[in-house]
This record gives sequence, structure tokens and C-alpha cells, in this order.
Amino acid sequence: MRALILVDIQNDFLPGGALAVPEGDRVIAVANALMPLFPLVVATQDWHPPDHGSFADDHPGRVPGEVVMLGGLEQVLWPTHCVQGTRGAEFAAGLQQGPVAKIFVKGIDPEVDSYSGFFDNGRRRSTGLGEYLRVHEVREVVVLGLATDYCVKFTTLDALSLGIAATLVEDGSRGVELAPGDVAAALAEVRAAGGAVRRSADLLG
Repeated sequence: MRALILVDIQNDFLPGGALAVPEGDRVIAVANALMPLFPLVVATQDWHPPDHGSFADDHPGRVPGEVVMLGGLEQVLWPTHCVQGTRGAEFAAGLQQGPVAKIFVKGIDPEVDSYSGFFDNGRRRSTGLGEYLRVHEVREVVVLGLATDYCVKFTTLDALSLGIAATLVEDGSRGVELAPGDVAAALAEVRAAGGAVRRSADLLG
């Protein structure tokens, strides 16, 4: 079976949000167009406690974009975003949620961030997504959402590491680009790991 994974298409990552990804709203139409092609659609959702260690506000004197150590791992600091129960953490209003069979929350441990939809950044805890796909005999996933150079990339790479064929939808994703070239580097990393990078028109055609 093939599954579509929608990564973090949430208000705080859209224009006007706390951690707005440039053109982040453009992924919504692509997601809606692709969902009918898949027998299984799942979504990931950033779901941070208010005191999450990745928030710059929780590190006096630090600003977003700086790197600190968190739980023994290097951690980029971000604006406070996708806090549990807030509007910013909700899925984009234009996203069709009816086809989504299950939602996997991540980033719930304040001591470690979770870019991937499968594991936290230290691979210490599973979200349950890998087990869910295994039960449903998913052999291939197509991944899109926000952001290309972080959560989309790491979700795709972790799928590949679990032996699942994976395709990243380039025009169904947008990147943060903290440094110029981060998106291109992310796509190259996916290809180097054995994943595919395609455009939605190729899938729809």
C-alpha cells in the first residue's frame, strides 16, 4: 500500500504565523489535490508544551536561529510556535481533513525536539507512525508539507531508514531557508539516501 504523509500543515507555519514559512500556504492546494490518490492519508502535528526547550523565549539572551544544546543534541532555537491547544497549532483551515485517517503528534517532550514524524531528534521515542504504517502494510510513502529543510526532510529520511520507499513532493513543500541553499541541500540529502523528489504534476498525471 502507498500512503500520503502530510507534515505539519499548521497555522503557525503559514504566512502571518509565529514561525511563518515563506509561501507555506501554497502547499495546501497540493495536499488537497493529492489526497484522493491514496488509500491511506496520515498527518503529523507539532504539539509543543508551552515551555519547550526549542523556544528562544525559554533561553534568556538568545534569539531564534541560534544553536544551543538541548538534551545532549544541537538545537536550533525557534520562535514559540504550535503550542498545544492554541490556534497556531491547529491545521490550516483550507486543508481537507476528512481523508486523514490518523494524526501523529510530535514535539511533546520539552527536553528534545521532533522534526521527523517518526521519532524525536534523538530517536529515543517513536510517535507510533512507523508502527502504524507497518500494521497497514505500507511499503511506500509520499511526503509533503512544512518545512522542506526540517520536518519534511527528516520524515522522509526516517521512512527510508525503516525500509519504506519514499518520495518528497517538491512543490507540495516549502522551506525555512535559515541559510541560503538549505532547501536544495535537503533535496540532495533525500536523493542521496535513496529517496525520490518529484512534483505533484508527475503524481497526478
